[in-house]
Amino acid sequence: MTIALQQGVTESLTCHRICEETITHCLHTGGAHSDPDHIRLLMDCADVCRVASDFMVRGSAFHAAMCALCADICETCAIACERFHDDAQMVSCAQACRRCATACRQMADAKAP
Repeated sequence: MTIALQQGVTESLTCHRICEETITHCLHTGGAHSDPDHIRLLMDCADVCRVASDFMVRGSAFHAAMCALCADICETCAIACERFHDDAQMVSCAQACRRCATACRQMADAKAP
């Protein structure tokens, strides 16, 4: 496994975990945090990160396409979470999404392992 692949898998799994934690945080916090569209985006991000990780690990011929989609969703999620700049959990989520987007963009440009 290459270093870039290891980083892609690690960042994807980290983002998956943080998005899942953030969903719980948002539902507990309520208000704008628990807007259905925002929760759905966090769920989409968590799921696509897990799937992208799986595609990378097994060397799927479709990993580049999945990683490109993952990067797009992560970037959208980061922007949404950054709206709550005074909330440490939301900032952490946005940062994880940005790191994952960067790693997945690199994998999207690479050949299957």
